[in-house]
Amino acid sequence: MRGKKRKGLFITLEGPDGSGKTTQSLLLARYLEDKGYEVVRTREPGGTSIAESLRKILLNPKNRISKVTEMFLYEAGRAQHTSELILPALQEGKMVICERYTDATLAYQGYGRRLNIRMVKKLNEIASSGLKPDLTLLLDINVKEGLKRVRETSGKGIDRLERESIAFHERVRKGYLKIASGEPDRVKLIRVKETPEKTHLEIVKVIKKLVK
Repeated sequence: MRGKKRKGLFITLEGPDGSGKTTQSLLLARYLEDKGYEVVRTREPGGTSIAESLRKILLNPKNRISKVTEMFLYEAGRAQHTSELILPALQEGKMVICERYTDATLAYQGYGRRLNIRMVKKLNEIASSGLKPDLTLLLDINVKEGLKRVRETSGKGIDRLERESIAFHERVRKGYLKIASGEPDRVKLIRVKETPEKTHLEIVKVIKKLVK
C-alpha cells in the first residue's frame, strides 16, 4: 500500500454467488470481537453512501450496462470505499472484514466478462490506492449449488449478476481458483460445507494463524 502505514488487519471474503460470504462475514466478526478486536464489517459494491448508490445501479436487473461501464462503476465505488472507510479504519488499528474486493473485479469482469486481465489489475491498483488484503478467504462452491442457494434465500429476487448464464458463473469460479493458485500465501481456499457453522470452523483454523 502506498502512503500511510497501517496498523489494522484487512480480511476479505470472496467466492461465487451463493457461497455464503455475508453469513461468514458476520460469524467471523463475532469471533474476532469475542477476542477483543474492534471490527468493521463492510462490502463491495457498497460500504459508503456513494458506493451503495452505485451498488443499486450495478445490481438492478432492469439496467443494461456495458461490461466496460460495469467495470468502471465497480472501480469508482472501490475508490470511494477505500479512501472513506477502509483506510481510515486500518490506520486506527481496526480489523476490517470486507465481502468482495479487488479479486471480485478480476474474477467477474476479468475472467467472467473476458475483459483484459492486465487492464483490470491496473485499475484495481489505482482504485484501491495499492491496498491489498492481508488475508483473503475464498469460499468455493459448485456453481449450480451456489445459484440454487441464491434462489432459495433471496427474498427480493436475484440481481443482475446472479441472472447471468451458468457459463459466465463457471468462468468466474475458475478465475477465483486461478487467483488462489497464484497467491497461496494470501488467498486461502475454504470449501463450503453443508452448514454455515462447519464452514466457519474451517475459517477459524486459518484465522488462528493470524490472530491470538
